[in-house]
Amino acid sequence: MQNHFQLFQLPVAFAVDMAALEKAYHSVQNQVHPDKFAYATDAEKRVAMQWATRANEAYQTLKTPLKRAAYLCGLHGVDLEVESNTAMPATFLMQQMAWHEALDEAKATKSVVALEVLEKELRVARKEEIDCVAAQLDAQDFTAAGKTIRKLMFLDKFGDEIGNAFAMLDL
Repeated sequence: MQNHFQLFQLPVAFAVDMAALEKAYHSVQNQVHPDKFAYATDAEKRVAMQWATRANEAYQTLKTPLKRAAYLCGLHGVDLEVESNTAMPATFLMQQMAWHEALDEAKATKSVVALEVLEKELRVARKEEIDCVAAQLDAQDFTAAGKTIRKLMFLDKFGDEIGNAFAMLDL
């Protein structure tokens, strides 16, 4: 079975040409569009639907840096151990505690400015981790990349918490 990169005829790498991904995705989708199978057998329609679903899944995975990095690790046999391995470096954990305290304070004081500052800090940290995972994947260090991906997952979750805090202030 083809992997996601093969499906779209892209090199297996973290750096993805987004325009090429978009073009390849639309090409696959055009080939399996339901309109092309209006007079096909039920079996042919099912296969086309499976291909369309697979193309959607592959596209969603490859277009998102975190999902793409996790997928690359999986292709190279690295289990991210998301459920079982929550170990993080002490400095990262200390940063998370500080951010959570800042978030709690921003929510308590209903401070949009504090939330914006926190969101900016998180964007910077996320970019640094994405750059780090890109370098690790380029160096074929999938084990180290797995650790960085777990950090990114935490950062994404914390970003959601900040978004929820903004939403609460908008009420």
